[in-house]
Amino acid sequence: MPFPKTNPSLERALADRGYQEPTPVQAAVLDPGVLDRDLLVSAQTGSGKTVAYGLALASTLLGDAERFDPPREPLALVIAPTRELALQVNRELIWLYGPAGARVATCVGGMDVRREQRALEDGCHIVVGTPGRLRDHLERGRLDTSKLRAVVLDEADEMLDLGFREDLEFILDATPAERRTLLFSATIPKNIATLARRYQRDAARIDTLVENQPHGDIEYRAIRLAPNEVEHGVVNVLRFYESRGAMVFCHTREAVRHLHASLLERGFAAVALSGELSQSERSHALQALRDGRARVCVATDVAARGIDLPDLGLVIHADLPNDHETLLHRSGRTGRAGRKGVCVMLVPFTRRRKAERLIDAARVDVTWGGAPSADEIRLKDRERLLKDPVFSEETTEEDAATAQALLGQFSAEEIAATLVRSFRSRLPAPEEIVDAGPERPRREKREFREDDDRRGPRERRDGESHRSSEDMVWFRMNVGRRNNADPRWLLPIICRLGHVTKKEIGSIRIFDQDTRFEIAQSVAPRFASAVRKTNDEDIRIEPAEGARAEHRGGKKAAPAKGGKKPYPGKKPHPGKKKDRADKARRT
Repeated sequence: MPFPKTNPSLERALADRGYQEPTPVQAAVLDPGVLDRDLLVSAQTGSGKTVAYGLALASTLLGDAERFDPPREPLALVIAPTRELALQVNRELIWLYGPAGARVATCVGGMDVRREQRALEDGCHIVVGTPGRLRDHLERGRLDTSKLRAVVLDEADEMLDLGFREDLEFILDATPAERRTLLFSATIPKNIATLARRYQRDAARIDTLVENQPHGDIEYRAIRLAPNEVEHGVVNVLRFYESRGAMVFCHTREAVRHLHASLLERGFAAVALSGELSQSERSHALQALRDGRARVCVATDVAARGIDLPDLGLVIHADLPNDHETLLHRSGRTGRAGRKGVCVMLVPFTRRRKAERLIDAARVDVTWGGAPSADEIRLKDRERLLKDPVFSEETTEEDAATAQALLGQFSAEEIAATLVRSFRSRLPAPEEIVDAGPERPRREKREFREDDDRRGPRERRDGESHRSSEDMVWFRMNVGRRNNADPRWLLPIICRLGHVTKKEIGSIRIFDQDTRFEIAQSVAPRFASAVRKTNDEDIRIEPAEGARAEHRGGKKAAPAKGGKKPYPGKKPHPGKKKDRADKARRT
C-alpha cells in the first residue's frame, strides 16, 4: 500500500529515497487515530523505526507548514543508547527533514564538545544525542529544552540495560510537561512500562511484532564443533557464504581483539568494534564497512547496538548469547528491509544444551549440522568462479589481442589454471575441521551402573604413547561419551589447556561421563598448575591421584586417597571369616 498522507516536504524526501510503501510500524504511527498522541511502540529490529518516528513527529514540529522557521531553541530531542545509533539517526533525519529546511545537531559522547556547543548556540530544530552527553550539556546550561515539543527514546530497553535510567529521568524532568513522548523499544519489559507510565500521558500502544515469531527473512543454522575449533569455524563459515557483509559477535573486548587479529592474519578484510576504541576509530571502522573496504565486523553486543550496515547478509555467534532476546537482536542485524540473511550459531559440545534452550525460548527454526569442510568451500569457490561477472563483460580489442598473445605462448589449460590460482590467491585458505559427530538425542538421567564399566572405555586410536604406566600420571576431564568426546579433538584441548605437547600425553580413555588420560610424570606438576588457571565452567581437568584408569581386561580403577571411587561397583565380599561367624550366630 502507498504511504499515508503526511507533510508534503517529507513526501518529497521519501520519493527521492525510493520509498514506495511503508513498513508496518511506519503505517501504524501515521494512523489518524494516534495523531499527536504519546506513543509506546514495540517493533522488530530493522523495521524502519527511525523513519517511523521521524514521520510521526512531522505534525507536531511542522503543523501545516512545509518548512521550518529559522532555527533557535530545539523543538525535538531524540535520545539513543550508543554513539553509532545516534549518528545513524542523525543521518536518517537529515535526509528526511532536509526538504523542510531542518537543522539537526548531535550531542554524542566521544565527540568534540566545543563543536556541539557552537551548534546548540547557533540554533537547531532537532537534537540527537546519547544520555550522558545530553545530561552534561543540560547541567552546563548549553542545551535549552524550554521550547521542546517532542522527545523520542530510541531503543529504550537497551538504555535501561546499560544503566542510563538516572540520566533519562534527569533529562525528561528538565523538559516541558506538555511535550509529546515517543518511546520505541524492541520489547516492553516491566521497567519500560514503569517509565512509560511516569512520563507519558494516555499513550497509544503500538505492537507490530507477531507474538513469539522471529524474523521471517533470516535462515538460522547451528553448527556443532569441538571447543578448540570455534575460531576455525568462524573462518570456514565466512569462506563458505562469502557474504558482502558479515558481523561476528563475541562476549568480551579481549575476545573481539583476538578474533579480529586472527582474521586479519588469515587475509580477511575485517574491522573491530568494542568499547575500548576511540570514536574516531569506530567511525573509520563503520565507514570501511559501508564503502566495501572491509567485509567482516567483529563486535561486542553493546558496540553493535543499533548499527545498520548495507548488504549485511551473515551474522555469526562466535560466543553464544546469554539470553534469547540477545539472540534475536544480534540476528536482526541481517535480514533487514526485505533482504534475506543467514544467522549461524557456533555450538561447542559443552554448550549444546544452552544452545537448545536459547533456540526453544526464541522459537526459531534451526538447521543443525557440521561446520563447512575445506572441500565444500573449494567446491563453492569453483561455483562462484564460474558465475563471476568478469566472464560476461564485453571483450575489448585490447583484451582480445592480449588473449591471442597468451594463447600463442601458453595452452588454454595453462591459462585457465593460472586464472584459478589468481582467483584463489585473493581468498583466505579454509581450515581443516574435525566434525564433532552427529547430534545425539537427549538421554534420560540415570544412575551409573556397573554395566557401564563393562562396556569399557573408548581408547585413543592414534599415536598412543608407549610410555610405561610407572612414569605417567592420570588426570580426569569432565567430558565423556555423552558429550560426543573423541580423541581427535580432546588431544588439542589437553595440549592447549595444560601447555603440553602430544608426545607428553599417554593413553586417553573415554567413559560415559568423563575421560581419563595420562600425562608424563616429568611435566605433570606444570600441567596441573596450568589447568588450574585455565579451567572454566565447561571443561574441568583435575588430577586423578591413585586412580588408575580401567585396564583393557575390565579391572576397575582404584579409588583416590581420601576420595570417592572413580567408578563405583558392588560392595566387597565380607570374607570367609565373617561368613563363618554369621553362620554360627544363626545356628
